[in-house]
Amino acid sequence: MSSKNKLTTEQLADANRLKALYESKKKTLGITQQQIADMLDISQGGVGHYLNGRNPLNVQIASVFSNILQVPISDFSPVLAKEAEMITNALSPNVSNPRPYRPAPKYPVISWVQAGSWNEACEPYTLDQIDEWYESEVHVQGAAFWLRVEGDSMTASSGQSVPEGSLVLVDTGREPINNSLVIAKLTDSNEATFKKLVIDGGQKFLKGLNPAWPITPINGNCKIIGVAVQMMMKLV
Repeated sequence: MSSKNKLTTEQLADANRLKALYESKKKTLGITQQQIADMLDISQGGVGHYLNGRNPLNVQIASVFSNILQVPISDFSPVLAKEAEMITNALSPNVSNPRPYRPAPKYPVISWVQAGSWNEACEPYTLDQIDEWYESEVHVQGAAFWLRVEGDSMTASSGQSVPEGSLVLVDTGREPINNSLVIAKLTDSNEATFKKLVIDGGQKFLKGLNPAWPITPINGNCKIIGVAVQMMMKLV
């Protein structure tokens, strides 16, 4: 035997333990050295070399024997078992150290009248008036709240559509731009309205996604309260 194939005392002990396990389980499991050879893609003689201590085991070979014999690697090679564990931990660092769950921020569902009072001197709502709060992971730039969509002005048969009953998250700190879906309040109304903001040649309009809904020009008679940044639909 050449010096490069000479096994250490520990490697020989691994081979002896593995062979003993194979001999004790081969009849019960109905396995042969040829079947093991096929799984390892080596010759039957190669399997014998591992079992008889002619070739040293490695993690890959030990893992196959472990699966075939239905025993942990540590039953025949404590050293390779530790090596396999180190490889697993290195490939999956988050398995043993999962990140703690952190709930997303919750925002209240308010009424359209309360939304219309937003940014006025009085508080638009008090906490005892709020029955529903929902989480959102969307990044908001200011105070935010949910509104439940009413009516069909934002319902479209194709393309972008926000049907009645949907919840929309309104970010009051986000700057509205052309085609933003906004919550706005006209000076002649005490309630907010939900429309698409259209800016054309310096003129601004509020437009429903429903093509049957009329376009409303706005010019100093409207206050944009916030921009809708998320839609949520409850099915029950």
